[in-house]
Amino acid sequence: MGSSRTRNLQVFDTELSADTVEWCPLPQYSHILACGTYQLQKDDEKNPSRIGRLYLFQFDQQHSLTPPLTEIQRIDTPAILDLKWCHTEMYERPLLGMATACGEIQLHRLCDTPDSRCALERVLSTELGPNRLALSLDWSTGRGDRTDPRVVTSDSTGSLTVLSLAEENLSAVSQWKAHDFEAWISAFSYWDTQLIYSGGDDCKLKGWDLRMGPSSPTFTCKRHSMGVCSIHSNPHREHILATGSYDENVLLWDGRNMRQPLSETAVGGGVWRLKWHPVHEHLLLAACMHNDFHILHCQQAADGNEGPCPILASYILHNSLAYGADWSRLPLSGPPPSTPPTETPATITLAEPRGHLRIQYESPTASFDTSLEDECGRYIPDHTATVSAPVPVPSVGDDSASLSCLLASCSFYDHMLHVWRWDWSPETEAQSGKTGPTPSS
Repeated sequence: MGSSRTRNLQVFDTELSADTVEWCPLPQYSHILACGTYQLQKDDEKNPSRIGRLYLFQFDQQHSLTPPLTEIQRIDTPAILDLKWCHTEMYERPLLGMATACGEIQLHRLCDTPDSRCALERVLSTELGPNRLALSLDWSTGRGDRTDPRVVTSDSTGSLTVLSLAEENLSAVSQWKAHDFEAWISAFSYWDTQLIYSGGDDCKLKGWDLRMGPSSPTFTCKRHSMGVCSIHSNPHREHILATGSYDENVLLWDGRNMRQPLSETAVGGGVWRLKWHPVHEHLLLAACMHNDFHILHCQQAADGNEGPCPILASYILHNSLAYGADWSRLPLSGPPPSTPPTETPATITLAEPRGHLRIQYESPTASFDTSLEDECGRYIPDHTATVSAPVPVPSVGDDSASLSCLLASCSFYDHMLHVWRWDWSPETEAQSGKTGPTPSS
């Protein structure tokens, strides 16, 4: 079975509600972390304002006597709904995209500073239109392709916009109405960047082919029973797509057949973000709003075997809505933690209410609140789900070697950013209690 451990490394108070975190994917800057915040100001009930702050950190694991994460910059901004680094250098620098509550997409360039640190500077921006919030963005560069870089973004009017980054200009190539209500998420297929996926509060997952124009989707899927709020194309395996929803399920798809998912995994909380591991193709990180953060192993499902994806690890130290999460490419030095390990079961059971108090599924746009609690204040999922039979936990690494990963996650109402590590060790004969044959006397 192996041993799976999570350990907190540092906690940072973002002061405003934290909802998105992104490690820089470029090797030279993989120690750089960005975090975005969102705060609704209700001073004016008729016209509430939404403010935010962009944080920039650097992670240094060399000095054991000081905290590894250091804040190096903060920028006051409109409320931030999503952050995404471009996967390749643009203009010979890392570039960070930001979706804001004023309906604007901003691009910030990471520059070196005289004190050998880094700082972001705003270089390009464009407005999506009046009276809308930009809710998500994704880059077309997920597999490292630098040709024709584009951004797709979704907004609170249900529209999608494709932006082109050419000749040092950010301009809209196309914009269309995609969903009846908020379009929570938009994402490129990293294998064919003319294909776009979107999910909305109308409970629909849709596909779009830019070569055919946006007049009609290539498919409309109603497999999720509540709003679709997370989509991520696997950059390592063609056609594999992960989606998540307020219905508390992670679905894995083969993009060539969107009638039936490859697998369905109940994770016990609205799935706000999904992130494939940057190196290990079968590892999927899920930010599950009311039920913490989970690492799923998706190999069996991607290979066509039925059944839910086993959960290898869970990080449960946040005390509020689990919104933002991301993997770092930075290799961890040093041995795994020496504290007693907490084994993570390969299955989770959600047959009984978990006892959360006064919980609501709350739209970041403050346009709806769906109460999910009983008369005693206990949290009631949209439907109870049980992962029944134990699922063997597969090895993580290609050669079954130990694996250590650095991650960041953030939670909303308690405005906290956590940096943590996950250590995986395959089971050895000593761990399993097995011994070799005893020589005969």
